[in-house]
Amino acid sequence: MPKETIVRTIDPAAEQVLKRADALGYSTAFSRAAKLQPCPIGESGACCSVCDMGPCRLVAPKGQPLPTGVCGATIDTVTARNMARHIAAGTAAHSDHGRDLLFTLLAIAEKHAQGYEIRDPAKLKTIAAYFGVKTDGRAVNEIAKEVAEKGLADFGKQKGELLYVARAPQKRQEIWRKLGITPRGIDREVVDILHRTHMGDDQDAEHILLGALRASLADGWGGSMMATDISDVMFGTPSPLVSQVNLGVLKLDQVNLVIHGHEPTLSEMIVKAAYDPELVEYAKTKGATGINLCGICCTSNETLMRQGVPSAGNFLNQELAIITGAVDAMIVDVQCIMQSLSPLSQKFHTKFITTSSKVKIEGGTHIEFNEDHAYDIAKEIVRVAIDNYPNRGAVEIPNELCDCVPGFSHEYIRYMQGGVFRGSFRPLNDAVMSGRLRGVAGVVGCNNPRTTQDAAHNYIVKEFLKNDVLVVQTGCGALANAKYGLLTGEAALEYAGPGLREVCEAIGIPPVLHMGSCVDNTRILTVLTEMASEGGLGEDISDIPGVGIAPEWMSEKALTIGAYFAASGAYVIFGVNAPTSASARVVKLMSEGWENLVGGKMEFVPDPQEIVKRSLAHIDAKRAALKLPAYDPTKYGQSGDERIKALLAKQDEERKQALYGWVHAHAEAHVHAHEDGHEHAPEHAHAQPV
Repeated sequence: MPKETIVRTIDPAAEQVLKRADALGYSTAFSRAAKLQPCPIGESGACCSVCDMGPCRLVAPKGQPLPTGVCGATIDTVTARNMARHIAAGTAAHSDHGRDLLFTLLAIAEKHAQGYEIRDPAKLKTIAAYFGVKTDGRAVNEIAKEVAEKGLADFGKQKGELLYVARAPQKRQEIWRKLGITPRGIDREVVDILHRTHMGDDQDAEHILLGALRASLADGWGGSMMATDISDVMFGTPSPLVSQVNLGVLKLDQVNLVIHGHEPTLSEMIVKAAYDPELVEYAKTKGATGINLCGICCTSNETLMRQGVPSAGNFLNQELAIITGAVDAMIVDVQCIMQSLSPLSQKFHTKFITTSSKVKIEGGTHIEFNEDHAYDIAKEIVRVAIDNYPNRGAVEIPNELCDCVPGFSHEYIRYMQGGVFRGSFRPLNDAVMSGRLRGVAGVVGCNNPRTTQDAAHNYIVKEFLKNDVLVVQTGCGALANAKYGLLTGEAALEYAGPGLREVCEAIGIPPVLHMGSCVDNTRILTVLTEMASEGGLGEDISDIPGVGIAPEWMSEKALTIGAYFAASGAYVIFGVNAPTSASARVVKLMSEGWENLVGGKMEFVPDPQEIVKRSLAHIDAKRAALKLPAYDPTKYGQSGDERIKALLAKQDEERKQALYGWVHAHAEAHVHAHEDGHEHAPEHAHAQPV
């Protein structure tokens, strides 16, 4: 039976451009997903293709026993093996991002990285301690060199433990050691999974999945966490700023460059080149009024939170940006880049430029990027875009764009709760303990054209806010809700429950905190660790009333992120579909089994309403286990702006009396005294407090 038609998007800008694509007869991920139904066997995890005796499709007529593969592999083995391979691929992708950043840091330290500098030497010294690098009396570049070398060594380490494992709560480290899943070396854990899932190796579903958890931890407490830290050291640790999101950030009268992908080394130099006065003047010679830089996907998140570079949107906006006809060059590096961009750009004037040594896309222009000549290459790319500006045809740019406040690093979250000298997570913990906050949630991950763009992200987050759950977001999920105003302070007044609104008012924050790109999910791990260490919410991440949600996921990296959060003790729920549904045992192992072993679990729940229901039930159960008061939405909400709203609702005379008390009454009497010719002495020498 064919699936029912899916509403394409809730984003009016996206819908406007999709209608343009329809009128022009151009395909997009949305139209292709509607035509190309997913393979029901592969979708459920029931297909094995790891050897040439297959592919084996482990399905049976209703009422018949399931077959095994030609080799005898059961559905449990096949489904677990498929999941483990997905997780290994995600670990490889995100951790390799971290490796490249370490190479750039090393190049800076050795003074052959053109245009780069260490912008946060204080953070460099902080992370140096994690690597066992001494800092006293040493030059910044000397420290950076040793940090880079020790970080790179963790990729090839064969025995022992990754250095960053020591950053996890002590109780968590003990769980990993007891189970034998503490990651040894980042590359070793990826190879381990690929080996054990080769034909004729590991054929015990539980054991395969434990190996997958170890591979994921190599990313979460290894490659990705290092990527976040090294990015902050080189490009600056984020703090809140104001920018804009959605396709309306494209400019009709300026050269539009769109940076897309995941690695900030390239985008950092493109930002610098786009503001080069010489290139700005060159753009004017081509008839443009200037250069407009904006981003797509996680490269966008990197530049959004550090330099305030506007974002043209999330994953499913990449084709749409080109279809506006306004993009003079789209520059890509790695990950989440659709091959369709190359032929699509040829239907318009857009220059589609690949830059990574790992990524070439047929039909694209390849200008390979390297750190030794980084700024020169960036200027060359910007010049290509400028030269292409006069070639534009018809343009249709949607008007929709929305303000957002990105840039909440874990350092800033600590700072905002007490300042430079008293920054801590105590106020946040106290808010959860008192019930002012019901709990916390991370809503992260991709877009997927097999579900309505942004709809699940938006619905789930609004429900959490209504129920006094503080939300943090990263990646395309953060950009999804930025489009609809949820990443602004004003959103607390419109969407937050009474307790959450009070917290937002007191600190001056949005109810949804943008924490960065998808590698920056490790910032959330750091926040959870600090909450556990602060006291009052247990001793471990698994004790905290919180959940992690990936409602519109599509990437193997997302599965890795979910796995390392589950292995760290979190309850993680994925939407869209269940790639393990072919095996009831694997479903149970990743839920009840993992919860018994590591305190966290990973489930696949397509229905957003059910996701919210399970999430709130889990948060309440964790509150009860900590013997915290049950959540009561009526307990808070009479502070701050709520009192102002009540005041404004009063009649004019009542409002004046409430605001000014005796002063107002005396002033009125004084006026009347002048009117009847008599002066009345005041009963009190001073105004009384209201």
